[in-house]
Amino acid sequence: QVQLVESGGGLVQAGGSLRLSCAASGRTFKNYAMGWFRQAPGKERELVAAINWSGDSRYYADSVKGRFTISRDNTENTVYLQMNSLKPEDTAVYYCAATPTAYYYTAAEYNSWGQGTQVTVSA
Repeated sequence: QVQLVESGGGLVQAGGSLRLSCAASGRTFKNYAMGWFRQAPGKERELVAAINWSGDSRYYADSVKGRFTISRDNTENTVYLQMNSLKPEDTAVYYCAATPTAYYYTAAEYNSWGQGTQVTVSA
């Protein structure tokens, strides 16, 4: 497993932007696909975006396509989530997660999780 620490959350007005970062340590970062999940109060955790080990394959939930961008820097052991045109419905705790498998579409595949960072979008 890897240890993951998220940062970059906060309070922003609708239409604004935030950039989340997730720093990894403990194992070879490039061996892992990475994902960003979010969980709003009373809702299930959902996959927002994911990226494979090399960065040449990405997944986005329909709700964030065209607004969010996931990227990674394997030299810095960090994965990012650039969030633009934020909406109140993006309000949630955002979690970074790592999976050693090539299939990164479900939470069950991930074996390492960060502690989460709160993102709040005001109307």
